[in-house]
Amino acid sequence: MSDEKGRVIAAFLRYFDGDPERAVAAIRQYTTRNSDAQTKTAVPLGSEIISAKDVVKTYKVGRQKIEVLRGVSLSVRQREFVALTGASGSGKSTLLQLIGGLDKPTSGLITVNGQALSALSDRKLSQFRGRTIGFVFQSFYLQPFLNLATNLEIPGMFARTNPRERRQRAVELAKMVNVAERMKHLPKELSGGQMQRAAIARALLNQPKVLLADEPTGNLDSVNSQRVIDIFEQIRRQLGTTILIVTHDHDIARQTDREITLHDGRVL
Repeated sequence: MSDEKGRVIAAFLRYFDGDPERAVAAIRQYTTRNSDAQTKTAVPLGSEIISAKDVVKTYKVGRQKIEVLRGVSLSVRQREFVALTGASGSGKSTLLQLIGGLDKPTSGLITVNGQALSALSDRKLSQFRGRTIGFVFQSFYLQPFLNLATNLEIPGMFARTNPRERRQRAVELAKMVNVAERMKHLPKELSGGQMQRAAIARALLNQPKVLLADEPTGNLDSVNSQRVIDIFEQIRRQLGTTILIVTHDHDIARQTDREITLHDGRVL
């Protein structure tokens, strides 16, 4: 081996803290991803399921008004996998919260699955969210004193679904995201990747038509980040779920169907 090749390999290993297994995993991940990009069959898309029209969101800080979103319009179709990208402070997370009905726009119209969110009372909106929209966040929000099986069933408890059916669905989803062997463990006994995959399973318990994810890979290393994206792809292919994620990672965004980029509260 030449000195130059030796230096290149040494530098590559340093990037992975000298761990050759992580380095090899990264190479395999890159090779598989680029191979899959050539062979992956397209997912047939349906009609529009998410719509935002002229959405404005303004906050008051003292006497000052801060306009976070400035007339945003967009559309997402059924079974589509879309990334919301943009610099920090561009309004990505705010827009996701509005689409999820966690906050209300100052003006404009947001429609999800044919329902204008502004037309719903708080009670009806909460019910609509519970059966139509699933949420995945950067922080996992697993209840620390409940085992994983119970954590996964929580959305079904709020929706008052049949206990036996929700338990069975929790097991099926745990198998899908590869955490079934951890069902009796507490969150503190799980790795970061396992907790995020569990959070995805929990978000799918009530079979939502739309899955919203805010920086779902932000706390994960590259290997676990790729696992999460692979799970999202599996979800939309097997379950027909529409997926909208906020991400700052352009490598992840490139694996979605398309990017919607925000800049200073506007769609580019």
